[in-house]
Amino acid sequence: MNPLKQLAGQTAVYGLGTIVPRLLNYLLVPFYTRIFLEGEYGVITELYAYIAFLLVFLTYGMETSFFRYAEKEQKPEKVYNSALFSLFTTSVLFVIVIFLFLNPISKLMQYQGHQDYIIYLSLIVALDAFSALPFAYLRQQKKALRFSVIKLINVSVNIGLNLFFLWLCPKLAASNPESFLLQLYDPEIGVGYVFISNLAASIITLILLLPLIFKFRMEISFSLLKKMLAYALPLLIIGLAGMVNEVSDKIIFKYLASVPEGITDVREYIMGQLGIYGANYKLAVLMTLFIQMFRYAAEPFFFAQAREKNAKNVYAAVMKYFTIFGLLIFLGVTLYIDLFKYFIGPEYWEGLKIVPIVLLANLFLGIFFNLSVWYKLNDITKYGALIALTGSLITILMNVLLVPKFSYEGAAWGHFACYFTMMLISYYWGKKYFPINYDLKRILFYVALALILFGLSNFLKPEVLSSRLILNTVLMAVFVFTVFIFEKRFFIRTAD
Repeated sequence: MNPLKQLAGQTAVYGLGTIVPRLLNYLLVPFYTRIFLEGEYGVITELYAYIAFLLVFLTYGMETSFFRYAEKEQKPEKVYNSALFSLFTTSVLFVIVIFLFLNPISKLMQYQGHQDYIIYLSLIVALDAFSALPFAYLRQQKKALRFSVIKLINVSVNIGLNLFFLWLCPKLAASNPESFLLQLYDPEIGVGYVFISNLAASIITLILLLPLIFKFRMEISFSLLKKMLAYALPLLIIGLAGMVNEVSDKIIFKYLASVPEGITDVREYIMGQLGIYGANYKLAVLMTLFIQMFRYAAEPFFFAQAREKNAKNVYAAVMKYFTIFGLLIFLGVTLYIDLFKYFIGPEYWEGLKIVPIVLLANLFLGIFFNLSVWYKLNDITKYGALIALTGSLITILMNVLLVPKFSYEGAAWGHFACYFTMMLISYYWGKKYFPINYDLKRILFYVALALILFGLSNFLKPEVLSSRLILNTVLMAVFVFTVFIFEKRFFIRTAD
């Protein structure tokens, strides 16, 4: 089978478990931005940034290490047992530490009055980190459908409980206060129900993964685990640095943002600005989902493809078509932003200007992931760590310099500068250690064309909405038609 067609097929199936659930979760954004004040949504934005960072910390590259050693070792089950034991141990220790130091941690995070948020956060992170390896096992075994079904159940439970606690129960409290369902509801919890719903979904997911967890045997090789951890350590640094790049702005925003004169409630204002930033950042979710969906399928694919003679040609082709689809998403969201903006409440629309910046930044991140094949296949992940750390320094520096002056727009440009730099460094180092003949002329042509079309849309920009949509549809058609003309041989060959 054509390897690109195989990758596309796997990517599509993983889409059921990544893009569909996250799109469904994304439907919570318009829900949240219409029932919560900007400051309350700022709390959600901040705490989910912590969750994302801690998940990387608690999985510490073990998924990728599992893929690598499951291919190398004669007994893949020993690799699975050793990795699962490691993740279980660290997840339990994490929860114990959080409970022991709950008061100082809550004070440091400025959530003294809501220690329950910190408890929910720690349990969600621990459960999801431990569940990561059974999910990785399903990916390694190419059981994409089972993977996707469990992910769909997870998000369905989460959404269902959010609607129950934040929509149905308040309606019942107003219209039928004697309803027995209200015994499960306390209006004082408010935003806390967002995290309670997530925690319940994580517990149910763990239950669904029990058949894979019960495959565990006390056949643990500590020498193998030592090698896996050594391989994973640079990946942990890469992952943590990646999360610094992705979420640190949302964590440190309240410590950097300036407040205009006349504002009396400083915290409420800053958390409101963070809420606006977080909501508009979500409008770039299609790019994020595409990259996540691609990564689930591509990581095991890259390792398996390395054994083939034409591997480098395949990697080059993957890069080009990944970029094309990424640019389609960029144009699709930016040219139709007049429609996409309705996914968030009108109170949040002032932040729409950051959407194109974040979309391009995430596209650079996806290209960086494609380029990262050189250090993963050559077992020199330390270089990936150095690149990611460089990106982290740029992110923090840009936030410190720009957020006090430009608020969340400065944070968005921090993402752009970080991922653009990482992409360039990885490309030039990759030429030395694992040279791949990427079709740079064609890729740069498509990038330039997309930016020109985006610029034309903003320059012309008819005042009437229907005229804008017609113009932008024509511009989108120009991009699609151009790609088809240049790439029609590939599309025809792949379809056969």
